[in-house]
Amino acid sequence: KKQYNSYDELLDYCSRSANPVGRLILELHNIRSVEADILSDYICTALQITNFLQDVEIDFQKGRIYLSRNEMELFGVSRIGFEEREINLNFKQLIEFNVDRTQKLFEEGKNLIKFLKGRLKYEIKWTILGGEAVLGKIRENDYNVFVRPSLNKMDFIKLFLKALK
Repeated sequence: KKQYNSYDELLDYCSRSANPVGRLILELHNIRSVEADILSDYICTALQITNFLQDVEIDFQKGRIYLSRNEMELFGVSRIGFEEREINLNFKQLIEFNVDRTQKLFEEGKNLIKFLKGRLKYEIKWTILGGEAVLGKIRENDYNVFVRPSLNKMDFIKLFLKALK
């Protein structure tokens, strides 16, 4: 699909793409809990949306916009703005809104850690920290997602060490 009409449509996509991966990992580690499933869904959805925000430029070049149509209209952002790479106040507010909402999903999902043990616990913590770091890069770049926010080797090392705490 080239664009979703609403955030709910995007969440539905995540429920069928990203979220089953998290639930499968839980199942493989014998973690069977409705609460853990819900928390995993928050994290997986947040990771998927973070990826969409990180790849706005790449996706647009492929004819896709994963910011919902109704929210673009709400913030006064048009497809022409994408074509012209226009980073105006409306565009920044749209991206900020999505970054903040995605951060909240990470925050809600972090309680999954209490269900995890051993290596999986640290891998998931590191994954969450990585997603949050990408959101941080978007903020640092003043919500200009036409320049792809990415983590470097030093970022990964810092996040790894932070995950061990």
